[in-house]
Amino acid sequence: MCSSPTGAPAVPARRDDARQEPPPSEIAVAVRHVGKCYEVYRRPLDRLKQTLWRGRQQFYREFWALRGVSFELRRGEALGVIGRNGSGKSTLLQIIAGTLRPSEGEVEIRGRVHALLELGAGFNPEFTGRENVYLNASILGLSRRDVEERFDHIAAFADIGDFLDQPIKTYSTGMVVRLAFAVQVQLEPNILIVDEALAVGDALFQKRCFQKLEELRARGVTLLFVSHDQESIRTLTSRALLLEGGRTRALGSSAEVVLEYRRLLHEYEQRYYEAVHALQAAAPAAPRPAPRRSDAFSFGDLDAVVEDVAVVDGAGQPATFFHPGQPLAIRITCQALKDLTHLNVAVRIRNKEGVKMYSWGTLNQDIAIWSGRARGAVFWERRFHAGERFTVELACDCPLGANFYEVQASVSEENDRYYQAQRVLHWKDEAAFFQVLVAAHEYFFGGVCDLRMRAHVRD
Repeated sequence: MCSSPTGAPAVPARRDDARQEPPPSEIAVAVRHVGKCYEVYRRPLDRLKQTLWRGRQQFYREFWALRGVSFELRRGEALGVIGRNGSGKSTLLQIIAGTLRPSEGEVEIRGRVHALLELGAGFNPEFTGRENVYLNASILGLSRRDVEERFDHIAAFADIGDFLDQPIKTYSTGMVVRLAFAVQVQLEPNILIVDEALAVGDALFQKRCFQKLEELRARGVTLLFVSHDQESIRTLTSRALLLEGGRTRALGSSAEVVLEYRRLLHEYEQRYYEAVHALQAAAPAAPRPAPRRSDAFSFGDLDAVVEDVAVVDGAGQPATFFHPGQPLAIRITCQALKDLTHLNVAVRIRNKEGVKMYSWGTLNQDIAIWSGRARGAVFWERRFHAGERFTVELACDCPLGANFYEVQASVSEENDRYYQAQRVLHWKDEAAFFQVLVAAHEYFFGGVCDLRMRAHVRD
């Protein structure tokens, strides 16, 4: 059997205490050196041999889906869990939810856990939605009276109409997750675990779900949230855990961990391109720039680099404050370190809450030119020589609401004209900043952007 690092059989441990609600200062979830090992056999016969020869010979190889993961989560905190497919995210959540036993380590839970891990988990496909609400709630330890008191809220949140009295087997995947999520969040958990399930819902339902999750957090519910959507992780959680190969790669603030996740994706992308070009003659290595302080906020292959980013006003002068409607431009100076073509120079703008407000680049304009919606020279077709510097200015009339904004800048190689084969050459977080102010007595609106509405009175 899989063993601990010392060679002795691992003793899985899990302690639950749902009877006492912890004070706000106490830990709701404690994960200590948790690992999960599977025995992988090449043939079914080897499994039989292992049964007969257990302790004397090993006929399997160990696969650790999770190893040495530790963190603590306080009541009311939200932790995002991210990573590539197969990194151990679902395994970790199943162990915390109690549906899977760890091979080593300990999980301590203080409070009632509700988990939305798999579509339809706990549902009987032959029962109606209404019957499954009572069934699922009883599995969670609630009485029929408790469910009856909450049923109208559950039905309203699920919003599946007459399908509530139809068998679950007739539901679409989106309807299943609507009902499952409605049950979980209306039954007042202390700890809620959500694993990618919301990705199948429509946009309106996802909006309702995120609003509900924010409401639960405000009421002190602890949240563990798995998603590949980096924006959801940044905005819904305050801390995040990045898993790679079953181990912790990063644990910290959501913004920092999401940046590390992008670095990780870039590493895998780089390996892919290296494999693709392995049989091609290697070009002479171009000199790489010396390390800079900003390297902590950047990554890329560095075949080209972003040297300078400036936010300028309508006169082309550096500016840090803007009002809605004023000319705003982001000036990006780059240098090619080898002969290159098919480049895209782009920006991403985030507000201080971490929400992506806009992303756009030269390739977006090229796409508009190719489609006939715009005119001009195609930047994507331009060729650059090693050592050549070039500056791109991305301009608009400021449409943003009052806030503080971060500019992220990048230069990438786009081997497909529609963003299907991208190689990041250099990406810089915190490349520049600016602030938007609204003059309340001159031109005022609320929200994150100016839709430039007009009022017309129709008698």
